[in-house]
Amino acid sequence: MTPTASSEPITARHVIAVPYPGRGHINPMMNLCKLLAASDPDLLITVVLTEEWLGLIGAEERPPSIRFAAIPNVLPSELERAADMPSFVGATQNKMAEPFERLMDRLIEPIHFLIADTFLFWAVDFGNRRNIPVASLWPMPASVFSVFYHFDLLRGNGHHPFRLTEKGDERIDYIPGIGSIRLADLPSIVSMKDQRLLGLALRVFTNISKAQYLLFSSIYELESQAIEALKQEFSFPIYTFGPTIPYLNLETPTSFSTNESDDNDHNYLEWLNSQTPSSVLYVSLGSFLSVSHAQMDEIADGLLASGVRFLWVARGEAKRLQERCGEAGRVVPWCEQLKVLCHPSVGGFWTHCGWNSTMECIFSGVPMICFPLMMDQTTIRKHVVEDWKIGVDGKKDLAYGEILTSAEVAKIVKEFMDPASHERGDMAKRAREFRCWIFDGLLLGCDYLLSPDVINWVEPNYLVPLTRCCHVSSPWMVVS
Repeated sequence: MTPTASSEPITARHVIAVPYPGRGHINPMMNLCKLLAASDPDLLITVVLTEEWLGLIGAEERPPSIRFAAIPNVLPSELERAADMPSFVGATQNKMAEPFERLMDRLIEPIHFLIADTFLFWAVDFGNRRNIPVASLWPMPASVFSVFYHFDLLRGNGHHPFRLTEKGDERIDYIPGIGSIRLADLPSIVSMKDQRLLGLALRVFTNISKAQYLLFSSIYELESQAIEALKQEFSFPIYTFGPTIPYLNLETPTSFSTNESDDNDHNYLEWLNSQTPSSVLYVSLGSFLSVSHAQMDEIADGLLASGVRFLWVARGEAKRLQERCGEAGRVVPWCEQLKVLCHPSVGGFWTHCGWNSTMECIFSGVPMICFPLMMDQTTIRKHVVEDWKIGVDGKKDLAYGEILTSAEVAKIVKEFMDPASHERGDMAKRAREFRCWIFDGLLLGCDYLLSPDVINWVEPNYLVPLTRCCHVSSPWMVVS
């Protein structure tokens, strides 16, 4: 879909935003675009998606100054990409650039600035050829960026390749901006037997220095050491603009579709309203990577045995798992996660440690059970458990390749949610204090937010501070 041509003269500054085609990448890009649109009504933003992703999110509410444009489906389907991630990632690197450039050639409006996901490294080359300033957006922790950028240090110190079963607990301390870290806490693709994904990930750093800016969807105060270390590596500006979470939607009513399953799926907020404060464990293992049926069944049986009330988002397995769990909790295919986490009945979050989910959990001020699946999630677990001390490791005693049994699930959940536990009380207190420190005290924790002044086609070489998200009307009051 090409944006509709207008007969009116174009006076707005025009930004192109191109996210990597995955939910964990599109969400922060869209939230950044919404913040930009809210900061300047004269800003025109074109978000470039694949046709498949346009079908998935094209109807979502957005400001009128944000429009979508689409390139053909040159990638494997979103429904199948988890089965062969190397092929999918390779296609984003090798097949998107040409249709993207053709789309840009068809646009009537001049392009003044480009924001591109770091994994789409070809966008930097496009911007350089067209003399368009490019900001590379990294939608994961800055610490993970640092690991990949300094990967030669792992090789030089004899720590790659390695086997988790042999060296996973060995600690290193030579990656700039990162303190002592176990090899097992590095991004999971570092230690995978199949190294194709690692090779594709490292490829994106070959021309990162050719960008004009580097943006992190992180909060400066969370990762100040890693960010400051990276600022010493590059000559261009580096900025954080987190959290890229939908806190602007907290005050809007929840809207539901009209599917026949609505009566069962969408009264979860009413169910939460009937529970006692901090008594419910919210469970979600993400929207993309699958967990085996065997592991899901063990989690279901363990939750049931724990006696703890829970709300579980299980996508396509919701109906089956609800039948298995009975009346012990609610299992739904989808929910508005941030609203759930901010609900007073929710006292904890069993999470896969996706970066967006982690930011939402910190915003809500509840502790976490960490159950990472892959990529940056293993590093985020380390931050949550070891550095920030606002969660427990759900895989602490789990051997590599094994599944967590129902008995182990029940034990972890009971101890984690026990209101009489001093450990639980201390962790919950730290989570609340962490929220206050990051969000209340630091006004949403923004370091610098990308300002419309960056889209200055006369002198596009600086960013200016935006007054601490002043256009947001005290969202932290919703969760206090």
